[in-house]
Amino acid sequence: MKVVIIGGGFAGMHMAKELVKQQNMEVHLVDKNNYNFFPPLLYQVSTAFIESYNISYPFRKMFQNKKNFTFHMGSLLSVDPDQHYIITTHERIDYDQLVLSMGCETNYFGMDAIEQAALPMKSIHDAINLRNHLLLMLEQASRLPESDITPYTQIVIAGGGPTGVEIAGMLAEMQREIIPKDYAKKVCEHIQIYLVDMESTLLRTMSEKAGQEAYAVLKKMGIQIKLNTAVKNYENNRVYLSDGQVIESHTLIWASGVKAMQVTGLPQSAFAKNGRILVNEYNKVLDVEDIYCLGDQCLMTADPDYEKGHPQLAQVAIQQGTLLAHNLRHLYKKHPLEPFRYVNKGSMAIIAKYKAVVDLPKGFFKGFFAWMVWLFIHLIPIAGFRNKVKLFFSWSWSFLTNDPTLRLIIRPRKKYFPPNSPEAK
Repeated sequence: MKVVIIGGGFAGMHMAKELVKQQNMEVHLVDKNNYNFFPPLLYQVSTAFIESYNISYPFRKMFQNKKNFTFHMGSLLSVDPDQHYIITTHERIDYDQLVLSMGCETNYFGMDAIEQAALPMKSIHDAINLRNHLLLMLEQASRLPESDITPYTQIVIAGGGPTGVEIAGMLAEMQREIIPKDYAKKVCEHIQIYLVDMESTLLRTMSEKAGQEAYAVLKKMGIQIKLNTAVKNYENNRVYLSDGQVIESHTLIWASGVKAMQVTGLPQSAFAKNGRILVNEYNKVLDVEDIYCLGDQCLMTADPDYEKGHPQLAQVAIQQGTLLAHNLRHLYKKHPLEPFRYVNKGSMAIIAKYKAVVDLPKGFFKGFFAWMVWLFIHLIPIAGFRNKVKLFFSWSWSFLTNDPTLRLIIRPRKKYFPPNSPEAK
């Protein structure tokens, strides 16, 4: 059986790792990057706390010596459900079973000006770009007279979910512990961080206690938190808020929402109103044969405990990917399939150094112990033993010294595309 998996994130990777154990499965993984990365730690890359290679691992290295595995680097352009093939940026690939696990992309809610100028946080590229931008703004501020530096030192973060909270806390730590060691007093005194969210609480996908703890910790660290407020526009380095306030800033970090990656070729009936792909209890896409969808990209309403769909969390994607691998083996052997039932193992978010919140199905805890649990849980899924060790020592050194040495501005001179590739043309 030839299984083509589009996307090497949480769902795709766990599924591929299970399928390659079966010699009767021919596994083809398609991804626009040649590496897997760990999205929950992107904010630490963007704030120069860890390096990008600490959370990345090449697909070809991961599946070395797996004779039934093939990697294709490229982006999905279209699907032909009738003829059972896909078109990528580089080739046509036939399939027996197709699995879509492409995840989500940043949602700008139709605001073109924000899409053009804001800084997203969805990929390694985004994180490195944000790191460069933040450091460049500090360098610019250090050269200007004090009366002109405010737009360079004011940072607006749109979105009070885990990503927004975590990057706000990390920036506040930088303001307190790191920037004073590198820059003049005039720069440090003008830094102001705004966290803006249109909801009435932070961490809205977690418990009320988690949101209250995040609010209290960030407020104490000097973050200007604006709830029940939306970013309406961003023009001429001015952030326009729904309450009428205008903030002069060269830095708008967009962590306000996501939308499912779109797929060309599927029937319109396979899509929900929010753009996610509708699937049944076995993650099979509705109204087509031999196509499945996993994780953030799909919407399943057949789980009795989640009739409006599952939360867009890593654990959902991991559990769906693992089960679908088993189900495809059952399908090959013509055995009954097992319906998906999500097991909620809890959620967590780090707020600042020694401060975190953990929601469990039967309780809530916070503080130093929650912070230690967060570190441990996020260390386990990092691909590669060497990466785990490097990340552990990077964290240890940075936490002990409050002075990581990764504040490097590295920018390619120009984009490189291989000769005769579609991008080069």
